[in-house]
Amino acid sequence: MKIRWPWLAALLPAATGLLTAALVTTGQLENHSVYLAARLVFVAPLVGVLLTGVVFALLLLQRRTQQTIQRAVQDHQAAAAAERRRFLQRLDHELKNPLTAMRAGLANLAWLAPEETGREALNSVEAQTLRLSRLAADLRKLAELETRDLECAPVEMGSLLQEVLEVAQERPEASRRRLNLSLPQAPWPLPAVEGDQDLLFLAVHNLVDNALKFTAPGDTVEIRAFEDGARVVIEVADTGSGILDEEVPHIWDELYRGQGARGVPGSGLGLALVRAIAERHGGQVNLRSRSGEGSVFTLRLPLQ
Repeated sequence: MKIRWPWLAALLPAATGLLTAALVTTGQLENHSVYLAARLVFVAPLVGVLLTGVVFALLLLQRRTQQTIQRAVQDHQAAAAAERRRFLQRLDHELKNPLTAMRAGLANLAWLAPEETGREALNSVEAQTLRLSRLAADLRKLAELETRDLECAPVEMGSLLQEVLEVAQERPEASRRRLNLSLPQAPWPLPAVEGDQDLLFLAVHNLVDNALKFTAPGDTVEIRAFEDGARVVIEVADTGSGILDEEVPHIWDELYRGQGARGVPGSGLGLALVRAIAERHGGQVNLRSRSGEGSVFTLRLPLQ
């Protein structure tokens, strides 16, 4: 009884108040004054309980409001992403057939242009048509990448990076640049990553391809990889012209091409593909760059 009595006593003022309210409501205490008295030791716990209940209710209301807002934002983002995918798919569908017909027509016209000027004009048109075809293909890859199921398996990143280096060395630009690959050998080699090997190859290849395109003869392009906790970190660094600070936040956007990219062949989707591949694998990609000195693209992927 010693333990329960203070709690029961603390509830007496509340019970008395409810009873008084009932009597007043029914008219039984009309024109009467009612005085209530209670010891502070009994009232204080009740007030504390009531205040705690009010604070708890406010916190619960705030949490539910935040959850509602968060769900609304997520729904909006999901709807926007779905609309964007539909747009990319429609754009690819609308471009594919006309471009195929144009390329076929250009192939048929090539032998009908005996004049050198005519051949140059046809070659120029064919080059632009080929560029549009590659753009449509990249749009298709980007749209499919965000919805397709990944064929995940352990990927030996050391072997993959070596393959990327061999493919890059076949490009004409590579012969006039210093292209290096640095992989850890001790105390153990680079660990495997769980992912889609073709997509991971495409991501690293796009970064190296960018480095080769935006560097000059004599520049250095380095591919570096190391283990960092629960992630494999891959860096593609170059001593090129770098990227302007105001352009850095936009380089991951589809079809964005900065000032330094003008006149350089490309679809403007290479880095967008890299970001999408990294995110689908639970990783991330970012950039450090200094204008006039070079750039470092860093791809982080979770271990197997």
